[in-house]
Formats: sequence, C-alpha cells, structure tokens
Amino acid sequence: MPHDKLHHFLDNLTPIAPATWERVHPLFTEGRLGKGEHFIREGQLAREIGFLAEGVMRAYYRNAAGQEYNKHFFTAPCFIGGYASLITGAPNMIQQEALTDCTVLSAPYGHFLQLFDRCPDLERAARILAEGFFVAKEQREIEIVQLDAEARYRLFRERSPGLEALVPQYHIASYLGISPTQLSRIRRKSSGR
Repeated sequence: MPHDKLHHFLDNLTPIAPATWERVHPLFTEGRLGKGEHFIREGQLAREIGFLAEGVMRAYYRNAAGQEYNKHFFTAPCFIGGYASLITGAPNMIQQEALTDCTVLSAPYGHFLQLFDRCPDLERAARILAEGFFVAKEQREIEIVQLDAEARYRLFRERSPGLEALVPQYHIASYLGISPTQLSRIRRKSSGR
C-alpha cells in the first residue's frame, strides 16, 4: 500500500506520532505516472510535494541547445518534487520524468507545511530529509570534479544496485557526465571483456 510505504519512510526518519499520521495521511492522494510522463516540467510553478511509492524517475535539465543532463535518479521509496520552486515560488527548472511506470502520492505543499506548527515530529522528519539531500548534493558535486569516470561509475553501481538494468545506458552516461560510448568502454573494461 502506497500510504503504508509513506508512513514507514517517515517513521524511519524519525518516529511519527499516530496523531501526526492522522493529519498527514489524508493530504496525500494516490496517482500513477506512465513511463515517459512527468511529475513536473520546466517552467511550471511547483505546488505539490510527491512521494514515489513505486518506480524509478529521473531529474534532468536542458541547456539552451536542448541537450539534456541527468541530475538525479529517484528510486522508490523517496520524496520528489520541484523543491526550489516550492521554496522560492519561482518557475521550476529541473524536470522529473518517470523511467518506469510509477505510483506517486501527492499533497499540496502549503497544506503539508501548515502541519509543521502542530506536528514537530513531521517538521523534524522534513529537516532530516532536507539535510540528507544537501549532503548527497555536495558529495555528488565533489565526486564530479575529483573522481574519474570509472570511479563515478563504480560508485553509481555500489549505491544503486539493480538500477542499471532499469535505466537506459544514455541516461546513466548523462548522469555520470560522459558519453554513451565512454560508458560502453568502461562497462566492457569492468566486466573483463
């Protein structure tokens, strides 16, 4: 059950009181995204926070020439959404697309925020989640600069076992900051062929 997955996810961040869950549960409605559909697009104003209960998504942006760059892969269970847009009210810059069929729970972000005053455990969970995102983002920025492509590929495989089978090679190459041809060479080398 998607709502059970959300409850378990939040509870793993910090214990969530039953009274808090009674307020959180009705905010989130279940929806589906088919492969290739977007949770949010560039230029939209984000208004909802999402929880990916099943599936795999990517976050990406496009440069002026239309070339896409994968910024992040989301694998269930995790939160998704245009966070910068939610916080600033500015149009969203990072698109989020389903790479597989996905089950997503969505809630109005404003209603979610309103619970923080009455539910300090929920606010604590949101802080812990934001801190985790910040640390992961900083770590990735350092790795892109300091590690070579082979080391980045090794880390990708260690941190995301099984994801390689679900995501097209060109998406992985974009995420690693290399060409698909370079990724093919690295994969051949790592498999001993």
